[in-house]
Amino acid sequence: MGQWLPSLIDLPMSLGDHLHDLRRKIIVPIVVLALVFMVSFAFQAKLKDLMIYPLERAIAIIGPATAKQVGLPVDGKNITLKVFTLAESATTAATVSMIAAIVVTVPLLLYGIWGFVSVGLTAPERRLAFMFVPLGVIFFYAGGVLGYFVGLPYMYAFLIQFTAASDHVSYELRLADYIDDFVFWTVSVGLIMDIPWLVMVLVRVGLVTPDKLAKARKFIVLANAILAACITPSSDIGSLLALFIPMQLLFEMGLLASRILFRGTLRAAAVKAENAENL
Repeated sequence: MGQWLPSLIDLPMSLGDHLHDLRRKIIVPIVVLALVFMVSFAFQAKLKDLMIYPLERAIAIIGPATAKQVGLPVDGKNITLKVFTLAESATTAATVSMIAAIVVTVPLLLYGIWGFVSVGLTAPERRLAFMFVPLGVIFFYAGGVLGYFVGLPYMYAFLIQFTAASDHVSYELRLADYIDDFVFWTVSVGLIMDIPWLVMVLVRVGLVTPDKLAKARKFIVLANAILAACITPSSDIGSLLALFIPMQLLFEMGLLASRILFRGTLRAAAVKAENAENL
């Protein structure tokens, strides 16, 4: 009996066992998500006020005269967002609460998934993933915070001034549309902040080298310009440049960081490739 024990232990897990293990890993994050959602729904009015802050800050930036011209409160307070259906306020509250719950529980969910995936990785792969996955999440959250306090207020200010330049135009802001725009732009800024992280990951796993990225810079500039044009809400060159320049700078930061952080690894890879060619 004892001679069969090692072979039984080494048997691979079945699909059912894998699914059971995955369910066990993510059950806690799902329960936490549900609890945070219920708490968030109880404070959904406060959450809506937090989402309106960038617009209040934008009104303070443009000044009372411009705000009055487009029908916004001159002091930036008591902003009214309208609803157009009976259920819109309730459904928006549920949306806001779910967004808050996801923001809070994403790190916990990723940790649970990591516990499931890491079992099948080698030790070097685990070290590599453990180094980069948390870093990507940190970059994303940092981008979201930066967008909330800086990016969105100034972008909203620009859009209000652009609207004020047109005669006989005033705002009638809808609650659901405003929340959708707020989420879209916050997530967009968070993803843009992940550009240096993405560059470092691509270099570290060996898909590209810093030299190859540097040689392809003109294509990356074109790609960033196209992406900025797709994201920006208007065709104005000022708003396009306001998004394109940070994207390109973040790419350059990632390229520089990859050269510095992985200099030893890149040198070893170059020597290995040279030796392989000489054989």
